[in-house]
Amino acid sequence: MRSKSLKLKMAPAITAITAITAIAALSLLLLAATACGNQRDLTVIVAGSTSVQPFAELLAEEYLHIDPEGEVDVQGGGSSAGITAVESGTADIGMSSRTLKESERHLWSVEIAKDGLAIIVHPDNQVGDLSIRQLCGIYTGAVANWKEVGGADAKIHLITREEGSGTRSAFEELVMGEDAINPRSIVQDSNGAVRQLVSGDVNSIGFVSLGLVDDTVKAVRMDGVEPTWENISNGGYSLYRPFLYVTKYEPEGHVKSFIDYTLSAEGQRLLTSEGLIPSADH
Repeated sequence: MRSKSLKLKMAPAITAITAITAIAALSLLLLAATACGNQRDLTVIVAGSTSVQPFAELLAEEYLHIDPEGEVDVQGGGSSAGITAVESGTADIGMSSRTLKESERHLWSVEIAKDGLAIIVHPDNQVGDLSIRQLCGIYTGAVANWKEVGGADAKIHLITREEGSGTRSAFEELVMGEDAINPRSIVQDSNGAVRQLVSGDVNSIGFVSLGLVDDTVKAVRMDGVEPTWENISNGGYSLYRPFLYVTKYEPEGHVKSFIDYTLSAEGQRLLTSEGLIPSADH
């Protein structure tokens, strides 16, 4: 009986200890959840245009020196995907390398820079100058051989970007007008992929961000004008498009801080050093 009585007296104490342990465990879980929530609040998700992406990544690296706790996660996906991510709330900032469509103009946006659109060929390609009309003809398929535009007797291999790409949208607006890009073109999902294909095929042609042109490809003159920062600024070179940041609402907190840094004198100097044209408004 003594042993049984002892067990009955100990039961409430065990229950109390278990309850205290459970409460402590729950408190730790809530603390961890709060910490995770705070970390998410500090992380700025930036997604969209693969043309803007490498520049946003550079800005994000430098921004950490100003706000070490404000992490900026930069992802690609294309301009339309970035805008959709902002609308759905899965990204804080969308990157776009095209102007907003009428259906998207309820969103907040700011131009962070301008970028030239370079028409690229292989360095060994004889063609160094094209007119807008010739370029349009090449991409519709009406001009199918390089000899028709002063090059070798060889079939032209067309490289283009995917539907929804800001680079493609800008090219269609600036070059194609009402004409459609030849559906037999080789489609790539980034400017880097376009550049790589053109650099390995002497008969290919593509279009990329001017800031991504390197010595593996040749940027052709358009109507006799070199694609340079100076010629875009003075209006001589007509193929350029805006680089935009897009948000669902008026930016605030760490989102606003990162945008403000991009538009600051330091941020604009960084973009200029990488081949972009600073926004005229900043």
